[in-house]
Amino acid sequence: MALPKIVSRDEWLASSKKLLAKEKEATRALDRLAAERRRQPMVEIDKEYFFDGENGKASLLDLFDGRRQLIVYHFMFDPSWEEGCDGCSMLVDSMGHLAHLHIRDTSLVLVSRAPQAKIKPFKERMGWNVPWFSSYGSDFNYDFEATTDTGEHHGLSIFLRDESRIFQTYNTKNRGVDRLNANFNYLDLTPLGRQEDWEDSPEGWPKTPRYEWWRHHDKYSDDPGDSESCCGSRDDL
Repeated sequence: MALPKIVSRDEWLASSKKLLAKEKEATRALDRLAAERRRQPMVEIDKEYFFDGENGKASLLDLFDGRRQLIVYHFMFDPSWEEGCDGCSMLVDSMGHLAHLHIRDTSLVLVSRAPQAKIKPFKERMGWNVPWFSSYGSDFNYDFEATTDTGEHHGLSIFLRDESRIFQTYNTKNRGVDRLNANFNYLDLTPLGRQEDWEDSPEGWPKTPRYEWWRHHDKYSDDPGDSESCCGSRDDL
């Protein structure tokens, strides 16, 4: 396998400082985007939606759990599937303790079309504590483009509550949710990166087709071709 260029400590420090300057500018650019995002207009959600949770029926307002902000991750789990999407699962694996969001008046939930009869055992298998609601039988997934004629799609929707009024403030999908996956962020810091075929890496770096290596965390094996990701048919890069 090819290796990065080997240099002296001084040369490495000089190169690292140049990269650090670019990283700081990228961070400031993200800060500017976040500031602009906070100033975006919002739209009121006046349609009623009902979900099936582990404790029974819930409205969209109930999903806030009394907090002012709500983050909904649209988790790909078609009612006909026996388990949730592997890519979505990798993202949920990297979600932190929700107390850190709750203290900032923000709730985070997962929403899928699969019924609770399939969600609950899969959630227990994965060992997750994130609240997970089924939108089966409602228009929620369709109205927020998490389910379309082409199938299930992952994404993120942000809502703000003012008393009983609910507003949507933001939505993103595909690469827009990349930053939420800690595994990708860690790998992007390494010399080999994510090792996927779309990356701009030096000649000789290991690469496999995008999505191919993704697994549920209890399904990894030494055979890179023993599974197909549910994300593999989508070109969202």
